[in-house]
Amino acid sequence: MDLYFFDFDKTLYTYDFNFRLPALSAMTGASQYHLAKTWWTGGFEVRAEAGEWPTSGEYLAEFERVTGSPLTLQNWQEARALASTVIPASVDALRRASTLGTVSLLSNNPSPFAESLAVLAPDVTAIVGENRLVSCQLGVRKPETQIFELALAHYRARPEDTFFVDDSARNVEGASALDIHAHQLTYLHGVPQTDLLDAAITRFAGRNA
Repeated sequence: MDLYFFDFDKTLYTYDFNFRLPALSAMTGASQYHLAKTWWTGGFEVRAEAGEWPTSGEYLAEFERVTGSPLTLQNWQEARALASTVIPASVDALRRASTLGTVSLLSNNPSPFAESLAVLAPDVTAIVGENRLVSCQLGVRKPETQIFELALAHYRARPEDTFFVDDSARNVEGASALDIHAHQLTYLHGVPQTDLLDAAITRFAGRNA
């Protein structure tokens, strides 16, 4: 059976850090500059996405240690939700793919995201169920080849029977290097080109016809 991997941020939902950072600042009392410099510029978010703090509790404890600002999981969820808006046509494409084969999330994100998907995106959760692979759980981030190898092994899938969509050209290149059918969701004047995604799914599903 065919396998369909979907990225999350900027693929199924938009993502704008400019909404998230002010919310975190208001919640913690720390300046936006301080939070950005210590946590994000300091490389801690990338390390979290690679699995260094595999549970929300560990992530939040490290966030407080680095920034000096306590943060609850609910705070994290509320700020993250402000940065994300559903792309209806992309979720429709995910739903359509679920009728053609197995669908799964494949996302670069930290442990609070992995534990909060049902809160952040109940529509996506309803479609993928437990089929969600987040980089923090796999211990490696896209576009590294290993994450795609692990994802394929998880579903016992062959690259030639696998479709992958992501907004990042580098991530698409990483998947393509393993002969996965990869499609980049591009934007034109800030609008995701979901018609091209739908056409790519159609081509992939009909490739053996």
